[in-house]
Amino acid sequence: MEVFNYSKSQKYAADIDSIKEAHTRIIPYIHKTPVFSSTSLDSISGKQLFFKCECFQKGGSFKIRGASNAIFSLEDDQAAKGVVTHSSGNHAAAVSLAAKLRGIPAYVIIPKNAPICKVENVKRYGGQIIWSEATLQSRESTATEVQQRTGANLIHPFNDKRIISGQGTVTLELLEQAPELDTIIVPISGGGLISGITLAAKSINPSIRVLAAEPKGADDSARSKLAGRIVHLSETNTIADGLRASLGDLTWPVVRDLVDDVIVVDDEEIVEAMRLCYEVLKVAVEPSGAIGLAAVLSDQCKKKSYWREMKNIGIILSGGNVDLGILWELLKANI
Repeated sequence: MEVFNYSKSQKYAADIDSIKEAHTRIIPYIHKTPVFSSTSLDSISGKQLFFKCECFQKGGSFKIRGASNAIFSLEDDQAAKGVVTHSSGNHAAAVSLAAKLRGIPAYVIIPKNAPICKVENVKRYGGQIIWSEATLQSRESTATEVQQRTGANLIHPFNDKRIISGQGTVTLELLEQAPELDTIIVPISGGGLISGITLAAKSINPSIRVLAAEPKGADDSARSKLAGRIVHLSETNTIADGLRASLGDLTWPVVRDLVDDVIVVDDEEIVEAMRLCYEVLKVAVEPSGAIGLAAVLSDQCKKKSYWREMKNIGIILSGGNVDLGILWELLKANI
């Protein structure tokens, strides 16, 4: 594995300084989430696993880190106009919550096919919902219209330096809580979380391995790594509703250069990982959040040349906003 030689001359969207600044800024508004371990899951995997439980984060996911960093970075005159975003899930709730904490309006464009539990979170935190069609073009055009009408500041779900820096604060906590880690496995979608985590992790420990976990039905990141350019899928089909976005121009360079590999798993493996999280860790994790465990238990990962080198593995349980009705149906189908 190539060792990352961190240099400020490398032009990525964030760096260790911006991530540390973000952490200082957002500490009053987030939880320092716990790290769980399980001898049972260690035995199943043959590795020591350390679960960073962002499912216990405010808003139910890591997204509050980036959202609060972006919103509390705004000058008062900017903030007074409010913020606007487009999201089908956890980012929408996080922006709504962070805006509520700052006392400003949040205009949230949500596609009509968004999970009900995540829509309810937006309502709970006071976000003003504007519906769009279930396409990225519709989401973005609606957000632009709202921005022009209100003067609100756009908070992109992942392709934003402030968001990437905020998400990177996960690493600052994790490597303090479990400094022995040699590998971190991170869900990947638009790439905000893995970009921040990777930039921080490789700066603190240049030899650490960072792996992305991705569903087979939305494997654009794996295809992009193989092609050496951003690959967009014409459609996605996965239970992991939070992992359907494509990489952005700020996140792709980090994924391209610094993420060591992408592990692709199918939906059945994700559901089994959800079941293990619930039965063994006693934690309800959404599909996107369980994919890291699915990756480390997958045959694909075990066939990798670096498998034997992986001893102490950090797994990001990125969110816990799961529709319980769907969860029970999934669990019953796999009994």
